[in-house]
Amino acid sequence: MRLAPVFLGSLARRRAATLFSFVAILLGIALGMAVHAVNQAALAEFGRGMRTMAGTADLQVVGPRGGFDERLYAVLAARSELAQASPVLEVRTERIGGTDALRILGVDLFAMGAVTPALIPRPRKIADRSDRDARFAVLAEDSLFLSASAQTALGVAPGDRLRVYAGSQPLELWVAGDLPGAPDDRQLAVMDIAAVQKQFSRLGQLTRIDLRLASGVDERAARTALDPLLPAGVLLEAPEAAVDQAANLSRAYRVNLTMLAAIALVTGGFLVFSAQALSVVRRHTELAFLRAIGLARRQLFLWLLTEGALVGLVGGIAGVALGHGIALGLLKLLGGDLGAGFFAGLSPTLRFDPWASTVYVLLGVGAGVAGAWFPAREAAAVAPAQALKSNDDSTLSSGRGFPMLGLAMLAASLPACFIPPIQGLPIGGYLAIACLLAGGVMLLPTLASMLARAVPLRGPVPVRLAAARLAAAPGQSVIAATGVLASVALVAAMAIMVGSFRDSVDVWLGQILPADLYLRAGRARSSLLDEGLQSRLADVPGVARVQFTRHESLRLKPGQAPVALLARPVSPNGRELPLVGSARPAATGETGIWISEAMRDLYGWRPGDRVMLPLAGVEEPVQVAGVWRDYARQGGSIMMDLADYRRLTGDVSVQDAAIWLTPGADGTRVGKALKALGGPGALEVAFSGEIRARSLSIFDRTFAVTYVLEAAAILIGLAGVAASFAALTAARRREFGMLRHLGLTRRQIGTMLALEGILTAGVGILGGIAVGGAISLVLIEVVNRQSFHWSMDLHVPWGALVWFASMLLALAGLAAVLAGRQAMREDAILAVREDW
Repeated sequence: MRLAPVFLGSLARRRAATLFSFVAILLGIALGMAVHAVNQAALAEFGRGMRTMAGTADLQVVGPRGGFDERLYAVLAARSELAQASPVLEVRTERIGGTDALRILGVDLFAMGAVTPALIPRPRKIADRSDRDARFAVLAEDSLFLSASAQTALGVAPGDRLRVYAGSQPLELWVAGDLPGAPDDRQLAVMDIAAVQKQFSRLGQLTRIDLRLASGVDERAARTALDPLLPAGVLLEAPEAAVDQAANLSRAYRVNLTMLAAIALVTGGFLVFSAQALSVVRRHTELAFLRAIGLARRQLFLWLLTEGALVGLVGGIAGVALGHGIALGLLKLLGGDLGAGFFAGLSPTLRFDPWASTVYVLLGVGAGVAGAWFPAREAAAVAPAQALKSNDDSTLSSGRGFPMLGLAMLAASLPACFIPPIQGLPIGGYLAIACLLAGGVMLLPTLASMLARAVPLRGPVPVRLAAARLAAAPGQSVIAATGVLASVALVAAMAIMVGSFRDSVDVWLGQILPADLYLRAGRARSSLLDEGLQSRLADVPGVARVQFTRHESLRLKPGQAPVALLARPVSPNGRELPLVGSARPAATGETGIWISEAMRDLYGWRPGDRVMLPLAGVEEPVQVAGVWRDYARQGGSIMMDLADYRRLTGDVSVQDAAIWLTPGADGTRVGKALKALGGPGALEVAFSGEIRARSLSIFDRTFAVTYVLEAAAILIGLAGVAASFAALTAARRREFGMLRHLGLTRRQIGTMLALEGILTAGVGILGGIAVGGAISLVLIEVVNRQSFHWSMDLHVPWGALVWFASMLLALAGLAAVLAGRQAMREDAILAVREDW
């Protein structure tokens, strides 16, 4: 440990380079830790709420969003495999006069006690109600029981009246008590199931049946016995299946953000490499002296690695702490889904995970060690005598790179793109990105040499000196440019991918929102537009045409999230839809459907396939007519003609209406007339432009974290240039002194440094844009396709990239000048007297 002050003390002596390396690792660790902590908190809270809702249920019978026939409950309740069956009817509504959502569970209060005791309501004595009213409130048609969170959000207490939407009509309910065992953050209400069926026009329907198995009956035997009794589209699932489905839906989003944070961490590793490599140059005499007095190569190598590991350790610890702070802010600002909509309505509590925190600290140490590895090996390999004679930065490797290995890494990225997803994750895509980054860095010296040959050695002296410097010592420029390449690659890749995605979403919105106005049935999710109201909508003055849409969800496969079904008028060739590829209209006599890209990937359906679709409890044969682009539903969606849906189900109700106006009609006035057809607040009307703007706003919020990563990458790249030139100018102090003796002014030396900074950054920017462009294609064609099952059209924001490159070049030149200002001010005689 007697050598500790020599090596570890050098970190304190080169404060700027150490600080930049520390900040780079800190940012990468902090962003990755924040994404992990937020998602784990959301999943834990979601799972805790689901466990409370499921109680002691071993299995749950689940079906489409519209529910299934309640007669199934009687069939299951009589089975000997079950100890208890508890029926549930769930509706979602909103308070009249506000936007507070409320989830109402209709339950059989005599059956639920054995399955979900946490949801047993507690009647409260109300001043103007008799004791008998309070005791029988649990069965009253106008009473409900609210969780503490719901009471706080809605501003009501036991004894108050609450007005909510029941379809398109207002409904006034009496708050008869509370739910002492309900999750703290769930806005939840419980009513008698018969009351919910009557009040919300859901007679004869259930949405779930909670099952507790009889003693001695295992889950597999129960599934074997009960599955044949279930109608089409109704499935048996374990209570934790909903948690797994939510985790799967959010996993790709979380992993992609974590991988972007990892790229930022890799950039930090490059910065450690830059700082350590230039530190070795600056300390070559000191290190050679230690070798000459007996320090072994291995010891020197390990001590230099320790320097990098210490930077990584401190950066990792600070990054974990900062990551938890960022996570706390993200939970308050964007929620548990980082704005992506997976866990809307939850209020997760952040908890410290020691194992995950340890892993992220070790990742920081790994980045520090990886960055210090090559410079340490180079320093240990130099002969002491050679290093002691060297009095400048010549000990730095010429940095000719590994062009053949770099080309091999680039070539390896192609087959990696064809690796199929592993457990839904695009591992091959991430491998391809790693190959592209590694190959780009290995080819960077070759790019620097090519750029040096392209720069003419003519013009003013500072220009010729800067160009000659790049040609003579490309390795030094490479060291400074590695961090720039990684940073620019991240920024360029994300700019192209996000720009392509946003442009594609904008075009898609224009295709699926062709009407002037859009009307939605009441605030309750169970709200429907009946036939009479549909006719009255078409008769409103100013309305030229109305097109209705029916929404439903289908259960196609156990363990998979429900699939959205949209029924609206569609022509046989599907020209109204944003089709992917060509359509194959259904054969004569067949019912055609159009599936989203997610359906194609998740279920393997292809145009022309004949599949079975569960509709109204019966499996109906349909034919896939084409694939359409759907950015709204990651779990998959199916489109079918509304007339076919009504023919197969007998259901003529709808939820939405697209409305085209007559020429010259006042949209605002027509909208008010349409809303007047329902009760107060029962119908909502919006212009297509409003929906489009709101959707793009949600898109921008979803990608807010990626914008933070891009900003961090830019700062890291500039920090790398500044740190590299600070070390280089210190190592070149005698060179600057000699230039001053030869007559160059401080301004000319400053101009030379600025040009060197611009050329160095230019090497990194050119390589970064090329690598970033390739990474963006991987993100678009591989990562997003395998993660989210979305395709998009390529859109390169050339203007933004040119502006970004120009600003980065200017800032790099400024950073180089500021980093070398001490060398420019140094007295020329003092700088060269060691040579006399």
